[in-house]
Amino acid sequence: MVLFAVIDITGSIPILIDLSNTGKIVHPLKAAVLSFVILIAFLFAGDALLRLFNTDIASFAVAGALVLFALAIEMTFNIEIFRNNSNTSGAATIVPVVFPLVAGPGALTTALSLRAGYHVENIITAIALNMAIVYIILLKVRFVERLIGVNTIYILRRFLGVILLAMSVKLFISNIRVLL
Repeated sequence: MVLFAVIDITGSIPILIDLSNTGKIVHPLKAAVLSFVILIAFLFAGDALLRLFNTDIASFAVAGALVLFALAIEMTFNIEIFRNNSNTSGAATIVPVVFPLVAGPGALTTALSLRAGYHVENIITAIALNMAIVYIILLKVRFVERLIGVNTIYILRRFLGVILLAMSVKLFISNIRVLL
């Protein structure tokens, strides 16, 4: 449940619909599998990987907060920051869907933190279940759009853009304090 709350794929529905409406391609299976691989890899090698690049989890979280901030600005003010290069198949699948929406700094940090209190097998199971939910939501995003309507999506997109902006600021401030 902790991972589900951190990943919050249902809260990302307006972002996903907007990506689709602006012609950006998101491949549900690719996004779920890549997110799974990244989360599992970070679960086992996250500390070592960050040390290899001479950084820590707080610095990683600050960098992720800046990416979330840019995404929030895009949602709130309808400014395109993440461009989909038509020559690069699936560019929107990796950025911003896989990172920072699904396997972002919050989810990666949470995966590392869960190792302290849970068996690795249970964490892997939780990640797999969350990626199944991510896959279903990504696959059925158009159904959700028809269900709630275009005007509601427009309002939700702006509102959730501000919420995402606040989350990015909170993530930034809490981790910048650790760094300072």
